[in-house]
Amino acid sequence: MNIMRPLAIAALTTSLATPALAEREQTIYLSPFAGFQLFDHKRELSETGTFGIGAEFRFHPNWAVEGVYSRADADRKNVSGSSDFEELRLDGIYYFADQDQAWNPYISAGAGHADFGDDVLMEQTAGSNHDETRVNVGAGFRYNVSDGVSIRAELREFHGIDESTFDTQATLGLSFAFSRTVSESSPEPADSDNDGVPDSRDQCPGTPAGASVDNTGCERDDDGDGVANSKDQCPSTPAGASVNSRGCELDSDNDGVVDSQDQCPDTAAGAEVDDTGCEGVVETVETFTIEVQFPTNSSVIGNSFDSEIRRVADFLKENPETIVEIAGHSDSRGEAEYNRLLSQRRAEAVADRLTGPLSVDPSRVNAVGYGEEAPIASNDTAEGRATNRRVEARIQLRR
Repeated sequence: MNIMRPLAIAALTTSLATPALAEREQTIYLSPFAGFQLFDHKRELSETGTFGIGAEFRFHPNWAVEGVYSRADADRKNVSGSSDFEELRLDGIYYFADQDQAWNPYISAGAGHADFGDDVLMEQTAGSNHDETRVNVGAGFRYNVSDGVSIRAELREFHGIDESTFDTQATLGLSFAFSRTVSESSPEPADSDNDGVPDSRDQCPGTPAGASVDNTGCERDDDGDGVANSKDQCPSTPAGASVNSRGCELDSDNDGVVDSQDQCPDTAAGAEVDDTGCEGVVETVETFTIEVQFPTNSSVIGNSFDSEIRRVADFLKENPETIVEIAGHSDSRGEAEYNRLLSQRRAEAVADRLTGPLSVDPSRVNAVGYGEEAPIASNDTAEGRATNRRVEARIQLRR
């Protein structure tokens, strides 16, 4: 048999490519083998060794096709001489494990053409050629020694269609792998609401057309108040503030001052209130800047500044119709919320001196920390920042 025929089969099998899946490995194995062949008794041939080579194309992790060439020189049983045996076949293989597993058991089936040389059938006359079509089934395993080399063993049963013969073959060999990774562009994933997030990970599958969404497919909520941007009529509410369905802060007593800024949250309906939500104040009539120095990041003061604070106490005693707001201010260095809280504590410290040692009625004193919200000088210079770090006493008329 011409040795070019097995090479032609090998070339043919490598061209039988199937449509690629995204990112998978395709492998060609060249597999020389040796084995033992047991012939049907009709053939009058002794058991004999056999050898050959296979060219296998594993186009899918579990599927492959293989072209195989094998030959043997078998002794005749009842007469002298021998018979040259050659076969060329094509098999399909199914693997039970992926290529990256060490053990790859498989089953196989195929068909081919066998040439037994001189006739080896008892019914035929010696000296004539005998060709035969055979189908086969087999099972075996591949053991991957490395990425490029594996050991392969199999047992295969052949059925000669023309004469209804049954032959058995057992083989052991090496395989040399030549692999490549192939990829194919996958179809675009479904995105039912056209928000740019595929349905497979879209947690909000019905977002309105044109809405800005995050990577889960849900509408953005930049101020974190639980109301999506497209419905939020107050898009910059402070963190943690309670809001209504429009994303705006609640005003529980309907006095026009939102709860987070309302220092008098239970004012009567219709009452006129100031910007702190408290009623009864109509105007600020005088403002004292109190020269009080606090340690860094501290709101503690002692009695050393009582003479400065006493100016406020004396004014309140002389004008019983007035009340006072102690307003704390800071410069812009540091976090705004921290500055507000620090200025609140400092304003309360001054208020405590008024209502404590200086005996002012606590109902006439209110402390408010404004932080960095109301500068009276530039925060770009050291002098300006020092000016902004202040405590003021705002004297107000009461109704």
